[in-house]
Amino acid sequence: MRRRHWKARLRNYLRPKRFPGVFQSVFAFLFGYVCGAIPFGLVLTRLAKTSDLCAIGSGNIGATNVLRTGRKDLAALTLLLDLLKGTVAVLAVAYFAPGTPMLLATLGAFLGHLFPAWLKFRGGKGVATFLGCLLAAAWQAALAFGIVWLAVAFLTRTSSAAALAASAVTPIVLLIMGRSDTALMFGLMAILLWVKHRANISRLAAGTESRIGKI
Repeated sequence: MRRRHWKARLRNYLRPKRFPGVFQSVFAFLFGYVCGAIPFGLVLTRLAKTSDLCAIGSGNIGATNVLRTGRKDLAALTLLLDLLKGTVAVLAVAYFAPGTPMLLATLGAFLGHLFPAWLKFRGGKGVATFLGCLLAAAWQAALAFGIVWLAVAFLTRTSSAAALAASAVTPIVLLIMGRSDTALMFGLMAILLWVKHRANISRLAAGTESRIGKI
């Protein structure tokens, strides 16, 4: 009973009439950014005392690079945590302030993962966090993302091609669902994801991209 009363008081305090819209939006974005910028891959590999993640492979903090340390368990855990940080950031803001603040938290979490300030803005490529944010914002679109990813991965045996295709389909699915604002946000995020994958795109075009299972 007390817990329910505490939540009601907090939600009432954070309503727009008492919590100015601009401040609410800025807070949502910064909260999302801080969550997204947690470098789980780097933290886990340092705790496990593996190879320096920033000195191997692509040098980014994502699960694919963690896999290059030879620790599949750490890679899987990194993937899960990078996904969940996006989901948690968006759900937390959506609970108190749905609508525009939630979308800004989504963007913040994604940008935090891509460009963490405390790592000189050198982060991951954003696939797991993109999916985690999408799962919180529109689980049906996240399901479509997963189906496209699996289909393309099965046909091409390349995770980058699967991620690029799934991210490109996401805004279309959201538009079909009638979620135009969310589609616009994830369209922007998909463009950023493609930019972060520009080296992968070059290798895909040249036929030299690493295959799944051969990283």
